[in-house]
Amino acid sequence: MYRRGGAMLTLLAALQVVVWGEGATLCEPAFTQPEYSVIVSDVITEGQALLKVSFVDCGRGSGLRFESGDPADFRIGADGTVYAARTLHLSERKGQSLKIRMKDAEAQEVWLTHVSFTLPNTPKQVPEIVFPWRSVVVGGDGSVSRVKRDWVIPPINVPENSRGQFPEELVKIRSDRDKINTLRYSVTGPGADQTPTGLFIIDPITGQLSVTKPLDREQISNFHLRAHAVDINGNQMENPIDIVINVIDMNDNRPEFSHQIWNGTVDEGAKPGSFVMTVTAQDKDDPNTANGMLRYKILSQSPESPSTNMFTINNKTGKIITVAAGLDREKVSQYTLIIQATDMEGNPMYGLSNTATAIIRLLDVNDNAPEFTRETFHGEVPENRVNVIVTNLTVTDKDKPGTPAWNAVYRITSGDPTGRFSIPTDPTTNEGLITVVKPIDFEMSHLYTLIVVAENEVPLVGGIHRTRQSTATISIRIIDVNESPNFDPNPKQVKLDEGLPAGSTLTTFTAHDPDRQGQSIRYSKLFDPANWLEIDPNSGRISTITLLDRESPYVRNNLYNATFMASDNGIPPASGTGTLQIYLLDINDNAPRVFPREAEVCERPEPNAINITAVDGDLSPNAGPFAFELAIRPSDVRRNWTLTRLSGEYVQLSLKIGYLHSGVYEVPILITDSGNLPMANTSYLRVKVCQCDHHGDCVDMERIMAAGLGTGAIIAILICIIILLVLVLLFVMWMKRRDKERQAKQLLIDPEDDVRDNILKYDEEGGGEEDQDYDLSQLQQPDTLEHDLVKPVGIRRLDERPLHPEPSYPLRSAAPHPGDIGDFIHEGLKAADTDPTAPPYDSLLVFDYEGSGSTAGSLSSLHSSSSGGDQDYDYLSEWGPRFRKLADMYGGNDD
Repeated sequence: MYRRGGAMLTLLAALQVVVWGEGATLCEPAFTQPEYSVIVSDVITEGQALLKVSFVDCGRGSGLRFESGDPADFRIGADGTVYAARTLHLSERKGQSLKIRMKDAEAQEVWLTHVSFTLPNTPKQVPEIVFPWRSVVVGGDGSVSRVKRDWVIPPINVPENSRGQFPEELVKIRSDRDKINTLRYSVTGPGADQTPTGLFIIDPITGQLSVTKPLDREQISNFHLRAHAVDINGNQMENPIDIVINVIDMNDNRPEFSHQIWNGTVDEGAKPGSFVMTVTAQDKDDPNTANGMLRYKILSQSPESPSTNMFTINNKTGKIITVAAGLDREKVSQYTLIIQATDMEGNPMYGLSNTATAIIRLLDVNDNAPEFTRETFHGEVPENRVNVIVTNLTVTDKDKPGTPAWNAVYRITSGDPTGRFSIPTDPTTNEGLITVVKPIDFEMSHLYTLIVVAENEVPLVGGIHRTRQSTATISIRIIDVNESPNFDPNPKQVKLDEGLPAGSTLTTFTAHDPDRQGQSIRYSKLFDPANWLEIDPNSGRISTITLLDRESPYVRNNLYNATFMASDNGIPPASGTGTLQIYLLDINDNAPRVFPREAEVCERPEPNAINITAVDGDLSPNAGPFAFELAIRPSDVRRNWTLTRLSGEYVQLSLKIGYLHSGVYEVPILITDSGNLPMANTSYLRVKVCQCDHHGDCVDMERIMAAGLGTGAIIAILICIIILLVLVLLFVMWMKRRDKERQAKQLLIDPEDDVRDNILKYDEEGGGEEDQDYDLSQLQQPDTLEHDLVKPVGIRRLDERPLHPEPSYPLRSAAPHPGDIGDFIHEGLKAADTDPTAPPYDSLLVFDYEGSGSTAGSLSSLHSSSSGGDQDYDYLSEWGPRFRKLADMYGGNDD
């Protein structure tokens, strides 16, 4: 059943292929239904899909084609979908059916089916599917059986998004066994009892299969159901049959572009037909029907320059290409196209559309040559300067900045044969920087005229040529400067025999001034490490001031280097330096010396040999081979020793006698070199004769003695060390005894009994208990420890003791001994007698001084007197109640 709007398609059951018994399958090409019926409204519009017919081609292939029997009113697609070719009224056809033919052009065969159109008030007919059975067959034994026949059930087509009344009947399933048994019908599969469940239901009594709600082909395009027939006891009465339900596509989805904005590029000046980009869209509808067949077109182009149609699009593939010439990035750098995609093969009447934006950027090509802003540029540069920018060359280029088509490259075509200039490009401004890369001499050329051509990093495209403005002339003036005098050659080398006396002339080392102004040059010595030379400041003549010695430490590889300076009188003055290399030739001026200077031998002749050679500061042939000979004197030299020649450079010294006492011996050896005037020298070899072990090595004691320390010296050193240790020990013992004596002389009493630090309380019969309540705060000093630090400079109390060095009073011992108390008292008395600051001066008492600043007066202001009549003690009453008794006693009050 097929419905769109008010139309409904009724499918008639048809049997396409019948397989009898167990035999072979016979396939004949045919329509799945000999007649189709569709219920539609009276008015149908152009392009409206009415139904879809199906044809079994049995493998005939692509040679089959659908044909409409009434092409003026109806057309049929390749997939069998029938569309209205125009808007028409079905009532005008007066029940006339539509013939649909399938034609095989190769075999010249034609198959025919009919489509009848029914108005909505026409009674609905539901197709019926019957479980098929063959006629009764009687067996040889008289038994009766029925032979099953297999059926190929044609698919049931159901349009998606149906607006009919639900549940909507699709097909009726029936078994011919229902005449003798009560049967129950059911369906299984996706859409029935499997997900999505409940889409299809069946009446278990009548076998009426219905759909419960609209279907969506974009979710599920077809359903495979299986129909069952059982009796009331659940016994299977028929084999299940398969039912296929195809969801017929409706044009209910608009095309969707993959991107809303598409970006593409094309070279400017591209030829027509150049590819730009491809845009694509998708439609969720069936791509095999017109509902999903898209067509593209360009709706608009912005800007419309130089023409309105610079691009075209393939309506099927979406490929965009150029269609006209004249793309110029310098005029229009970007185009914006609005692209439309329409389904129903682009039919604007009933197709659905959507749009997207395509942005096309024009890529820059080198179609504009760089042009100089001026024909002539000027610059100037001082001579002999390098890496200096003379002037900047400016150009204009219409191509895109920063691209190879815009970047300028400057090339000097003439005027610089020696390559003294280069022109790098500033990457930011695109200017050419004329730079001096080799020194320029003003005396050689005063002016340079260069011809420069400006090009790009990439060549110009075909058909574009460099203009006259791409070439410029550059005039460069050279500024004269005062140049330094130059020594030539530099360095200069001379060869001389060493030993040349002072005052000898070596050579003349002069410099020339490159300037042509006739400046005078003066010479001076800059570096002469051995101070051997002097130079005449005017002539440059170099002479010696001392003897030249090749063996000097300042000579390296026979070369002595000295540096001289030449200065002109230009403005400003300039100077240059030159190096004189003196190659000193060797003469025989050094006598040979023995080497090594010291050696060791054993007291016995075996083993007893020393290999010696000679060193000579001169070079060959003024050095070796050498002649060695023992001196004649002293006489015991040749008696004790002997020389054996090994080669021209080496001899062997050995004992001539059987035994020689240990000690140090100076052996004189006369050595003569091989110079043209040979030089001889008596050199002394210090030989240490010692006792040796079985390996022939000197023992340690003998080595010490051989070094010059005898047994007496060693004993003297040991005695000195012992005496030093005894003195240190005696000093330590004396220090400890002194500490003990100091501790024994101290007064060893309990700190609580120290009369100097405490106020003693004596039994007193007068005054009563009131006199025992003393205010000790009146006697305390707040700055006991640091009175000298806080007291203002130059201020002293009258009763303050004089500033004299305080005597050293004996300290108390922590553990006093009764016998030491007498000594302690006598020492305290002696200290008090010699202390001028101890008040009073006729007493043996010693008081601690507690500092200045007390609120009470010093006790030293109280003077002893036989009579108190001349004293005024009334001020004691002002000190408080504790001193009133004392005021009464000494104040002379009668009371």
